[in-house]
Amino acid sequence: MNTGKVLLGVLAGVAAGAMLGILFAPAKGTVTRKKISKKGEDYADELKEKFNEFIESLSEKSEEVMDEVSDTRKKISKKGEDYVDALKEKFNEFLSSISEKSEEAKNEVSDFVDQRKTKLEEAKKGGKTITG
Repeated sequence: MNTGKVLLGVLAGVAAGAMLGILFAPAKGTVTRKKISKKGEDYADELKEKFNEFIESLSEKSEEVMDEVSDTRKKISKKGEDYVDALKEKFNEFLSSISEKSEEAKNEVSDFVDQRKTKLEEAKKGGKTITG
């Protein structure tokens, strides 16, 4: 049960009890009516005050929740940025690795071609056939 309903029920009970007490008290009708009117105004003022406090409390809670949501969104956003940064770093490492491997392969092919050229030139000079 929420606080507003409980508060309203308590206030209604107090008001009803006060009204019955005044009605059964020995006093003139005009005095009793004035007392009832005064008590009714007092209870209405008190009810307005309690209602305003309740609304203010809801407003504060709403602001707290909005702040928490904003903080959480910022944290999630930061984590997302961290993941993107990590992925970029891994991708750059991958590209660097590919670049290194292709440079190694290029050097190996170049060395192989140079060796074959040297053997070919030697074979041309000596009249031999090239193997391997």
